Amino acid sequence: MSELWDADLCRRAAEFAAEAHAGQTMLGSDAPYLLHVTSVAFEIARATAQPGSSLVGDLAIPCAWLHDTIEDTEATVEQLEATFGSAVTRGVEALSKKPGLTKAEALADSIDRLKDQPTSVQAVKLGDRIVNLQPPPENWSIKKRMRYSEQAELILDQLGNADAHLAQRLRGAIDHYRREHIPE
Repeated sequence: MSELWDADLCRRAAEFAAEAHAGQTMLGSDAPYLLHVTSVAFEIARATAQPGSSLVGDLAIPCAWLHDTIEDTEATVEQLEATFGSAVTRGVEALSKKPGLTKAEALADSIDRLKDQPTSVQAVKLGDRIVNLQPPPENWSIKKRMRYSEQAELILDQLGNADAHLAQRLRGAIDHYRREHIPE
């Protein structure tokens, strides 16, 4: 099991995320967006507690809380750097899509940048996709649902070595998503 993580650091990341995402809701829902980042943080915290985990909680958990702040809020890289330091900030930057790229380009670019990060940051991408493989919005076509599951396969293939527990959870989430949301 990895070292216990700093609860104060993780609480500060949760508070930062709550403030940054205030008023946002999840796609196709009235649920607060904070529910998404909380779910990702829980996936990562659970993974850090698994026997044999090499994840560093003081990096992985804050990155989980903050993974969408640069991409989806007014939070800046400078704010993250001042509050959480360079390792967390670089991790969040790698987890963020670069503007101006197509969805396919953005995913490939993010995976490439994540490969240069510690496995504790790569693991957040696994946790994020596990959480995102919930029932899709009703207006998503079968083709879009299939593409989304194919993207999850790519993430698993490219980053699955970051954490065995999360890789197994993602494999199960992909299989469930396909059974339940993509008719044969």
